[in-house]
Amino acid sequence: MDTIYALATARGKAGVAVVRISGPLAFSAVEILAGDVPAPRRAALRRLTDQQGVLLDEALILTFDEGRSFTGEQSAELQLHGSVAIVNAVLRALSEMDGLRLAEAGEFTRRALENERLDLSQVEGLADLIEAETESQRRQALKVFSGALGEKAERWRASLLRAAALIEATIDFADEEVPVDVSPEVLELIAITMLELEEEISGARMAERVRDGFEVAIVGPPNAGKSTLLNALAGRDAAITSEIAGTTRDVIEVRMDLAGLPVTLLDTAGLRETEDHVESIGIERARLRASQADLRVILIPEAGAEPELAPEEDDLVLIGKDDDGKFNASVSGKTGQGIDRMVAHISQTLADRASGASTAIRERHRVSIKDALTSMESARNEVLLGADRADLAAEELRRAVYALNCLVGRIDVENILGEIFSSFCIGK
Repeated sequence: MDTIYALATARGKAGVAVVRISGPLAFSAVEILAGDVPAPRRAALRRLTDQQGVLLDEALILTFDEGRSFTGEQSAELQLHGSVAIVNAVLRALSEMDGLRLAEAGEFTRRALENERLDLSQVEGLADLIEAETESQRRQALKVFSGALGEKAERWRASLLRAAALIEATIDFADEEVPVDVSPEVLELIAITMLELEEEISGARMAERVRDGFEVAIVGPPNAGKSTLLNALAGRDAAITSEIAGTTRDVIEVRMDLAGLPVTLLDTAGLRETEDHVESIGIERARLRASQADLRVILIPEAGAEPELAPEEDDLVLIGKDDDGKFNASVSGKTGQGIDRMVAHISQTLADRASGASTAIRERHRVSIKDALTSMESARNEVLLGADRADLAAEELRRAVYALNCLVGRIDVENILGEIFSSFCIGK
């Protein structure tokens, strides 16, 4: 296997820049640059020179033995002064060494997967951890990266293997009288595992929302104060405001962090009957995005007015442009009246929903769990039909185990690895 290297920190000026090296020639590369190889896992300060003896930098060096590093390979990290010129000089010196090449995007992490330092769900958790922008995203990604989903999958898999072994024992001794009826234990193992899988899949959608972000739509008739409210929440002029009805024609999005949750606020076209073709397209888009949003803030022009959209559970119906705060259920983007109360309701509602998020954070996870559930349902039915269906029950349990193996990347993952690692930067 090639020895790879790359800059692991962001490009540009910085206090420190880290260059990573991984592979069978990692220690040899360090020896060429530093003159010796510091003891593994003990930082050592060394002067780095290229093969012509030209001084490159004075750096802190960390080395890791095979099996003790992130990739599972012999590895080293060079902590350089964060100068663009120094980094370029060190990378150039590494490129001139035989057997070394620049790493591809995500290649360090891919080697960690191939060397069984991480399972596939942990790799996906790491990708989400790098992309995390809010506290809730960080906590969720770190939980998956720490192996929570893999641990669950291993427990589910062990239960199904036990159930399959019991059934196969009856097949092996089909011509003899089996002293114990194994079906009660098999059915119990299947039932417990199915219950846990169903709980996991029920929280998968919320986990995806935490990862990708919730959407909150601000809707109402023209001149209800929607764009002014969006600008007040964003702290900038994200949307054009005007007394002229129909100013907003398209959906305007503003990404925010609300109580640690990623939330996209949507300012939509005013809902009304119109003969303007372009405005009517905007109104249709407004209705569609509002129906797909996780929560809606529905503004009405005055007390007692009928909302333009029928509110759903947890939606807010507020009087817009209540600058003086005459009403309790009101808000004003101009004066800020009622905004704190509105934000608190949105934050609490979304936080309550996010609390039910599972460790299955991607569509791929949901599909694997669903496939396992389908096979387990079939296995249970076969067991209930009697001992002469034991071979079919065992096969369905093997299918369920296969689905769980796919979940953590034991098998059948080559077709999705390219997509996963394309999101990683070079050096990770």
